[in-house]
Amino acid sequence: MEIVRELREIPNLSLALGFFDGVHLGHQAVVQCAVDFARENNCKSAVVTFKEHPYCYFKGVSPKYILTLEDKYKYLEKLGVDYVLELDFAQVSKMTPMQYLEDIIVKYFYPLAISTGFNHHFGVNKTGDVKFLSDNQDRFDYVYSATPPQSIFGDVISSTAIRHFIKTGVVDMATSMLGRKFEVYGTVIKGRELGRTIGFPTANIIYPLDIIEPPFGVYDVDVTLDDGSVHRGLANYGVSPTVTNDGIAILEVHILDFNENIYDRDIKVSFTRMIRPEIKFNNLDELKTQIEFDIQSLH
Repeated sequence: MEIVRELREIPNLSLALGFFDGVHLGHQAVVQCAVDFARENNCKSAVVTFKEHPYCYFKGVSPKYILTLEDKYKYLEKLGVDYVLELDFAQVSKMTPMQYLEDIIVKYFYPLAISTGFNHHFGVNKTGDVKFLSDNQDRFDYVYSATPPQSIFGDVISSTAIRHFIKTGVVDMATSMLGRKFEVYGTVIKGRELGRTIGFPTANIIYPLDIIEPPFGVYDVDVTLDDGSVHRGLANYGVSPTVTNDGIAILEVHILDFNENIYDRDIKVSFTRMIRPEIKFNNLDELKTQIEFDIQSLH
């Protein structure tokens, strides 16, 4: 998959339009529509997106993402996308819908097909929508598809809903909407090493600053090492109030049945479910007893 950051002519594409934060099941349906059309019509597929969330432009601050940009592109590539076309949102947000369609989409990409979600908006003041794209398909000779809302357990799948579930600790529901577990990456750093003294050594990573945070608490997780091996783990995300008062949030993972030195190695932590909120215990013995109970709950 090629990432294109400067506008150039790449004709006869099947396009999927959207920001696609999370690349959740709803996004996957939109992208798959574009990829399927490309395969059936012997052309290339592309996602038209932006490096930063539109929120950055309108609010002047960066939101917390579900995925890093690198991971978003990795998942788009897995769906079979040939190109990611990364546009400048500040430029296109000032365009009328017709300017955007005619001067960007049609001029540079000559689309054979365009796919979006059911609630896609674009252009100045979000005046472009699915009806506009549908009404102009004959004029510009493309086939338009608006993917209907995707639902699970009666809830419409959306990035907003997924953020809510992660922020409230309902990570299993986020998993259902993403089609995979919510995950974060980091490099293992040296910690206080107090876990080792009570029989539960941990691999510690600094939680990524730009990724949405779950509540402080204990989680059932999977840990993927940089060699590709996957291990079950018990994670604590928080400030470890029993053993410190520095207020610095760290993701600490006790990897079950594992005793290797993995300092300075990169790991992926995938959240399965929240077990309990973070608790301040009176002493390390109480903490050790609780960790034993938490590990038993994994089986």
